[in-house]
Amino acid sequence: MTEHTLGRLAEESWQRFDDHDAVFYDGVWHRGHALAERARRMCGGFIEAGIRPGDRVAVMMANSPEVPIVYQALWAAGAVVTPVVFLVGPDELRHVLTDSGAAAVVTSPELADTVRAAGVDIPAYVDTTELERAAEHGPVARDPGDLAALMYTGGTTGTAKGVMLSHQGLWHVARDAFALSHQEGMNRALVPVPLSHAYGLIITVASLHASEPQQTVLMRWFDAKTFLELAAEQHVRYGTVVPSMIHQLLAEPLESRPLPDLAYLTCGAAPLGRDALREFERRMPGVQILEGYGLTETSAVTTFNPPGRRRVGSVGLPLAGYSLTIRDSDGEVAEPGDVGEVCVSGSSLMLGYWGEHEPDPEGTALVDGELRTGDIGCVDDDGYLYIVDRKKDLIIRGGFNVFPRDVEDALDRHPDVVLSGVVGRPEPALGEEVVAFVQLRPGATVTAEELVTWARERVGRVKYPREVRFVDSVPLTSVLKLDRKALRALLG
Repeated sequence: MTEHTLGRLAEESWQRFDDHDAVFYDGVWHRGHALAERARRMCGGFIEAGIRPGDRVAVMMANSPEVPIVYQALWAAGAVVTPVVFLVGPDELRHVLTDSGAAAVVTSPELADTVRAAGVDIPAYVDTTELERAAEHGPVARDPGDLAALMYTGGTTGTAKGVMLSHQGLWHVARDAFALSHQEGMNRALVPVPLSHAYGLIITVASLHASEPQQTVLMRWFDAKTFLELAAEQHVRYGTVVPSMIHQLLAEPLESRPLPDLAYLTCGAAPLGRDALREFERRMPGVQILEGYGLTETSAVTTFNPPGRRRVGSVGLPLAGYSLTIRDSDGEVAEPGDVGEVCVSGSSLMLGYWGEHEPDPEGTALVDGELRTGDIGCVDDDGYLYIVDRKKDLIIRGGFNVFPRDVEDALDRHPDVVLSGVVGRPEPALGEEVVAFVQLRPGATVTAEELVTWARERVGRVKYPREVRFVDSVPLTSVLKLDRKALRALLG
């Protein structure tokens, strides 16, 4: 490797192994060399179309083999990948396109109406076939510090901000994440997470660092029954999930679907309750859940539980290129075990936010080269990180701090509960009151009053919800995180 850029990384990865079945999608295996040739031709197509180094190109597509091809082709052409989750509406898409100054958008036929409705006058490539008619083109020269991806985040709490990620940042985080997580022979993965999310993007880049041929069983979108069917049929060895997927899998008859080949699931994007982890592993013997933690601003991964060295309840150890500091409310360094704001240092942090944005004192920010994450947590004596909650989600009831995750974990333990979400409702006398929204399993008979009692017995007389509201489904974001903005809107 002469330079730590993603176009060069992809080229070197394609040359490392003989041709093999690389991606399974919609009933068909796609060969690695054919995918590489398509990416090289698409790179040539982008260059012929006038895409230049540094141009931002939005990619709004559902999961498919074409998504990593588009990413790799754009990186080879020197462009900046700007992923957009395919579930966004025209207004959100318009914001991303205009804020980023996108030179073009790549999408698929079923999303063409959304792109047109956004009303931004830039070229839209609805079918990549035209781009792939060009002659093959190798990667153009780029500097490792150049912008590689512009990822929009924060849309659930306000206007989405573009996070600037460099080639070398993504290169090193992907390498370090692969090194910390890989086990020899674990080379067939089931991937349902959206490749347009930071989690999915880093999975794509990490596979380019592989030390043995990798095989990916790719899902267009997560469905619990299909996940289990594919895991069995394709003999997958590991999978990538988020906590809401675990909860949906727990609603399935897991005991009737043995998966002897499945060894572990990597879980990220949000904390997973210990009880959900233990229940899943009890019902799926032989499968271990390995939690990790990261933000878009840390190039998606900050910590991970290495296979064989996992600690339940922890999100793991920092990657080789990162160091963690826990700071108290005065900004001073906290002692091991003490709770405070999680702060991250390292060379792979974001370059910054794109454009001008009002600073959020409770949110994520770069301060003197250190990322203040806005997450509350602690580290133990061995450096394992534990996440408590998000600072801005903290509920202050009568002067006492209530972390929504504590209440949600208690409610989710009830056998009739599929998923819960907790927010604070303004209350003049107390400041805020704790309100829980709960999705029940089919046929459940538990009442709201019984759930209030259940929670009070488990989290105490300060934290328990005084109000429980039943919903058909707890709202999730487009990347399957709990959508607290939508929950607060339900308060009325």
